[in-house]
Amino acid sequence: MRWALVKVCLAVTTMVVVAFAIPLGLVIKEMARDRAFSNAERQAAAVAPALSITTDRDQLERVVASAGSDSGMAVHLPAAGDRGSDQKALDIGRQRAAADDIATVRRLGRASTTEVSGGSTLLQPVALSSGKIAVVEVYVPESEVSNGVATAWAVLAGVGIALVVGSVAVADRLGVRMVRPARKLVEGAHELGEGKLGARVPEEGPTELRLAAVAFNSMADQVVQLLANERELAADLSHRLRTPLTVLRLNAASLGEGPAAEQTRAAVAQLEREVDTIIRTAREAKPQTAAAGPGAGCDAAEVVRERMGFWSALAEDEGRKWRVAGTERPVRIPVARADLAAALDALLGNVFRHTAEGTAFAVDVHNGEDAVIVLVSDAGPGIRDPEAAMARGRGSGSAGSTGLGLDIVRRLAESTGGDVRIGSSVLGGTEVRIWIQLDGREPVRRGHRVRRRRTGRLVPPFHRSRTLRGRRDELRRRDP
Repeated sequence: MRWALVKVCLAVTTMVVVAFAIPLGLVIKEMARDRAFSNAERQAAAVAPALSITTDRDQLERVVASAGSDSGMAVHLPAAGDRGSDQKALDIGRQRAAADDIATVRRLGRASTTEVSGGSTLLQPVALSSGKIAVVEVYVPESEVSNGVATAWAVLAGVGIALVVGSVAVADRLGVRMVRPARKLVEGAHELGEGKLGARVPEEGPTELRLAAVAFNSMADQVVQLLANERELAADLSHRLRTPLTVLRLNAASLGEGPAAEQTRAAVAQLEREVDTIIRTAREAKPQTAAAGPGAGCDAAEVVRERMGFWSALAEDEGRKWRVAGTERPVRIPVARADLAAALDALLGNVFRHTAEGTAFAVDVHNGEDAVIVLVSDAGPGIRDPEAAMARGRGSGSAGSTGLGLDIVRRLAESTGGDVRIGSSVLGGTEVRIWIQLDGREPVRRGHRVRRRRTGRLVPPFHRSRTLRGRRDELRRRDP
């Protein structure tokens, strides 16, 4: 905006200066020419009275000398004796004009100007006492015609340049006055988008930008207030779970000894810890919006083994076959351990909640150069509408479903620059793919698809051509 305003002012001022300076310069040149020839006419008029009285050479020479133009003036008298003769005589001074021009002026009786070497001459006819016509020639050099023109043009050019520079400077200051508040508004919006809730914009600049800054600051205050209310509500709702958790813990303590009783008590203890974590996080003054720093994260393989160890007991009770692959080696990801565990619990909980007992499931971890893929697949009936399932709060409509499980998974993947896809698994049911980006760049999801090897194991093809099998897999993912 600033440079656009400067360019507009520069163009307009230049057009105005050119429109006025060029005609004014031509007028000045013409005025200088008129001034030079007016002086020549005055010099010729000073000689005319003497010519009307006498034609004596000596007297005329004194008159020409008194006029101060003896070097640039000449007097042409007609030949004596023959009144009608066209013969001319150069009585005084140097002749510069052509003889034909002098004869024409004498015959017509009108003054005229003619171009000569080095300038121009004024030919002025004067009637003598004898009735004949004498011609007074006044030389006007070119320097006198253009006297002061160059200086006037230089002054005009300087004034024009000063006007252009002044208009550009004024436009630049106006542009800064307009752009600076707009830039601060943009910076404030970016800071607020990055989670810096204390970002505010100075209410300065033009009226429209001041109103925009006031609206932005009001919006930021409302966002802070809404987030504070949300944190308080989450803390209050989580605190209400303490009473039923206490009852569960007491009941679990009375179950006696055995693997099932120990697992139940461990699950209740973990649930209490999760509730405490939610309450502490919700009560914090500032939300945790910053990305994980260098060295932060967890071992995805370790978390998958731990959570599968928890869910395997329930899988054995329901007669489900399960499989884990890709957890033999450490797989570091830029995700907090609790977040990954919550995402896995959400996906595995959906498997147990929405598939019949005895339905097999599998968890695969694939470690690539720039991303880690976690696949959770089952042999259930599948998901008819994956887009609706990914919508926050939509859920499946069944009892106990809040519709937030897949949203938790999606937000975890997107926090690293990855994404979540729902498709068909090799087991015949649903496959949820979590793409976790390792370097924080945009997710590589256009050219990379998940393909199937003959062994049935899902692997990420980081470098492959679009074969018939790849196109088939792509169609399956678009229409699972």
